[in-house]
Amino acid sequence: MNAVEIEEAVSRLVEQPFDADTFPWSFLEAFGNKDTTIKRLQSGTTNQSDLGGVLQKNNIHLKVCPEGEVTSTLTALRESPATARHKAKFIMATDGDSVEAENLADGETVTCDFSKLSDHFGFFLPLAGITTVKQIRENAFDIKATGRLNRLYVELLKDNPEWGTEKRREDMNHFMARLIFCFFAEDTGIFRGGNVFTGTIETMSERDSSNTHEVIGELFRSMNTPFNKREEEKIKSWAKDFPYVNGGLFAGSQDVPKFSKIARSYLLHVGSLDWTQINPDIFGSMIQAVADDEERGALGMHYTSVPNILKVLNPLFLDNLRAQLEAANGNPAKLLNLRKRLARIRVFDPACGSGNFLVIAYKEMRAIEAEINKLRGEADRKSDIPKTNFRGIELRHFSCEIARLALVIAEYQCDVLYRGQSLALAEFLPLDSANWITCGNALRLDWLSICPPTGKGVKNRAEDLFETPMDQSEIDFENEGGETFICGNPPYLGGKWLTDDHKSDLKAVLEPLTKSWKSLDYVAGWFVKAAQYGIATNSKAAFVSTNSICQGQQVPVLWPLINASGHSIFFAHTSFKWSNLASHNAGVTVAIVGISRQHIATKRLYSLADDGSSIERCVDQINAYLVPAKEIYISKSTISLSGMSEMLSGSKMTDGSNLVFTKEEVGSIIRDYPEALPYFKKIVGGDDLISGLFRWSVWIEDQDAEIAQKIPPLAERFEAVRLMRSASTKETTKELAKYPYRFDERRFLRQRFVAIPQTSSERREWLSSNYFDRDIILIAPHLFLSTEQVWNFGLIASRLHLVWIATVCGKLETRYRYSNTLGWNTFPIPTLTEQNKADLTRCAEDILLAREAHFPATIADLYDPESMPSNLREAHERNDETLERIYIGRRFKNDTERLEKLFELYTKMTSTLPAGKKPSTRKAKAINS
Repeated sequence: MNAVEIEEAVSRLVEQPFDADTFPWSFLEAFGNKDTTIKRLQSGTTNQSDLGGVLQKNNIHLKVCPEGEVTSTLTALRESPATARHKAKFIMATDGDSVEAENLADGETVTCDFSKLSDHFGFFLPLAGITTVKQIRENAFDIKATGRLNRLYVELLKDNPEWGTEKRREDMNHFMARLIFCFFAEDTGIFRGGNVFTGTIETMSERDSSNTHEVIGELFRSMNTPFNKREEEKIKSWAKDFPYVNGGLFAGSQDVPKFSKIARSYLLHVGSLDWTQINPDIFGSMIQAVADDEERGALGMHYTSVPNILKVLNPLFLDNLRAQLEAANGNPAKLLNLRKRLARIRVFDPACGSGNFLVIAYKEMRAIEAEINKLRGEADRKSDIPKTNFRGIELRHFSCEIARLALVIAEYQCDVLYRGQSLALAEFLPLDSANWITCGNALRLDWLSICPPTGKGVKNRAEDLFETPMDQSEIDFENEGGETFICGNPPYLGGKWLTDDHKSDLKAVLEPLTKSWKSLDYVAGWFVKAAQYGIATNSKAAFVSTNSICQGQQVPVLWPLINASGHSIFFAHTSFKWSNLASHNAGVTVAIVGISRQHIATKRLYSLADDGSSIERCVDQINAYLVPAKEIYISKSTISLSGMSEMLSGSKMTDGSNLVFTKEEVGSIIRDYPEALPYFKKIVGGDDLISGLFRWSVWIEDQDAEIAQKIPPLAERFEAVRLMRSASTKETTKELAKYPYRFDERRFLRQRFVAIPQTSSERREWLSSNYFDRDIILIAPHLFLSTEQVWNFGLIASRLHLVWIATVCGKLETRYRYSNTLGWNTFPIPTLTEQNKADLTRCAEDILLAREAHFPATIADLYDPESMPSNLREAHERNDETLERIYIGRRFKNDTERLEKLFELYTKMTSTLPAGKKPSTRKAKAINS
């Protein structure tokens, strides 16, 4: 369950008459517990309470108590031996009138009337595995409003299915946007008198809902009609006092979907919420999911949090504005110049969604402007910052509407905050019909026409705030000498997930520049478009991106293009989890990259320390791998540049699995044909490495083939291989049909070896490599390093090696992808003394012994970050410390520092290579504006 669903469930629970017998089960059900779980608790099988309540192990101890005994019951729950023994996270007591609860981890408590329990649903969300509780509590109203609007939306579509079709989808979206505005307007005083919109609908519409759509339509018609024309238009008396809104919000059709009695009830319920609490920077992302079939299941839980948005906006331009404010030191002339600068700044999000980045930028700039006005003694001054300077492009129509509406609401809220409600109300209506969010495909549109350079005063005046005539030119920006800051969070789509349309979009942008564009993620298109835009404008750009564009083989394809346009990275935030409010806090790993053509002497590099704290560094340069080092592109090497042993791919079978045997099959064959025993060998593949299981295959030398083929079960398998290979369309495979007993590529390991899977889970903190005895066959595409020196395993099992592989090899989907030529052969290793090797040998052996101590646990079991045995983790930490002290004499602070040292060593290693073997400095075609 997501947070919206949980809030709805808790709200339904408190709306019902309190039942002491059923409350504990209903409460647990509201937080996603399944029927089978609750039945086991009810039967007493898993209920661990020693107080006659309900204790769910590792979760909550709760009890319903007699009236007036809530506090004493909570104390008893806290002191209960069972509470501690069964590791309850929460305790909770209620008598049906009041509720008291405590989070035992941090001591935080909640005390409220039972009827208000739903207002505190966020407090209990860890019970559902949702950890981003603080964000939810701060935006509890937005979650509640999203859930109520979703109910209304779904109910309306039941009775008006045609409104859900492609033909009428925009009408439905427009209708929902109008409702949101009206709910906000009646609670904030924009509509004079409290509850006037919802109250009028409740009074004037029939209880059977038969005319609800007519009443709402009449209110919309009134708000679209100037007061001096309302008599002429015969506006009904009960609607004629509503303000004239204009702005195109109520222009065009006032058609309204028909309401059932349930839908009418939902509408009145939504209107009863306190819409003064709306948070436009968050609400937009949540509500857009109501009208999006693909997102409705998540109901906006993937919104971009304000702290994450500020990771982009602060270093892009807000920090500079605040520094300029501080440097003004109250000087009126300097403050005036800064205010003029603010008025000329354009913020452009070419993947704006519901406007999160634009709204946050607007609010932050208004806060700076308000401080300027205060220092100049002009606190009541009208803002010089036009919301139309906050431009966006968005593919989805409803998201465009919500983005515009969110900015309208943000403008009003800022006016109330900085100038007072009276002035805000006096100037809010009628709305301006200027249209500053464009509905369209950002990779197909000309950004220069959407957000034109300074001085190109073109116009865009639409009849409707929520329509974008694509054949018109754009808004006049009165911002001579202004700056444009491009920002946003473009779609996360790797090559595997691109549709034909996505590929066509990328092709249009990138094919004129590089033949290798097919290897790039979708977000690369935004970076190239931003670079093209930056050639013609005074602009900077920063996007949240999949970190894969700064890793692996995408780097030498994309970044030479960006650099060829004159842009370089002036700030970046290295990889971190872009979390959301979904259960278990699922998230994608991202990076933030800012580019500019302007010369910026000091670059800023942000990263997370190993302990989770944030680090900011001022550096001279940031390369495409987001490392404070020279711009360089890691190239494949056929030999280890550090002089290490050769790493090879395992044996390739090309046998249709006909040469693979189970342990049982091998045993059966040997019982009947003991002479077959010498031909069987253990084989290990990628899944085997993780699961700790072996399979079996035959390994037959040419001189033994004739004897082996006389063993019937083997001959049967050889014939199957021959038929499979003969049917191949590849000539080389057909040729192999002559040798059906033999592997395609044969590498039998007669000494110990380190085995490395081609892909490893990104959840593991170290690569899932292993060290095997001789006489085992490793299967391709997995790799091996044949060596009797176990310290090599210590190198590969280190954090240093993992971050190098993640950076220079990139990933397959989200998993680490290993390459011997790109990862191992380029891995910079300093000269190791015999003492170094001895120390690393001891560390490697400790890791292997720690694994062995937990037999039969598999690597998959042992390296689960949530349950990794402490002795194994400690062994890895000792290995990392030993190796890192060899590199710099101490532990590295974080992965960014690790990479900085590795790139320094790589540069030194490659500087001494012959010219033909130096790393690529791939030249790119110039990007044209």
